[in-house]
Amino acid sequence: MAEKKEKPIKVVAENRKARFNYAIEDTVEAGIVLTGTEVKSIRGGKTTIAESYADAKDGEIWLVNANIPEYLQANRFNHEPKRLRKLLLHKKEINKLASAIEREGMTLIPLKMYFNERGRIKLQLGLAKGKKLHDKRDTEKKRDWEREKGRLLRARG
Repeated sequence: MAEKKEKPIKVVAENRKARFNYAIEDTVEAGIVLTGTEVKSIRGGKTTIAESYADAKDGEIWLVNANIPEYLQANRFNHEPKRLRKLLLHKKEINKLASAIEREGMTLIPLKMYFNERGRIKLQLGLAKGKKLHDKRDTEKKRDWEREKGRLLRARG
């Protein structure tokens, strides 16, 4: 029998500044509760998760401030672009993340939104701690040095 080829993961939105502004300690994959117009709008590719975060309320995790623009062909059945969206996680994961947010002063930051192999929209969350200004400078110095080192090695041959 011929092997089935796996569909590649299609990244829809990515939070590129998250790794610069936060020290990410753990990542978790979560599903999202969406309406039909939200899914169609996400397929259009205009979604932004840059200013968003996840919060724990009443034993559930919610995605706050993620912008999924309205779907133009949906007219009156459209969704609100920045509404709260419930994230789907196992109870153990929810308890672990909620306790880390409350006790240790950490934040849940969405790193990327993508379609998995089965065509479902997933969100990769990072359990993160905010970086101070000097930590950001160190990160920038390391990145610049790596870039310069690569140039020097290529120039040498």
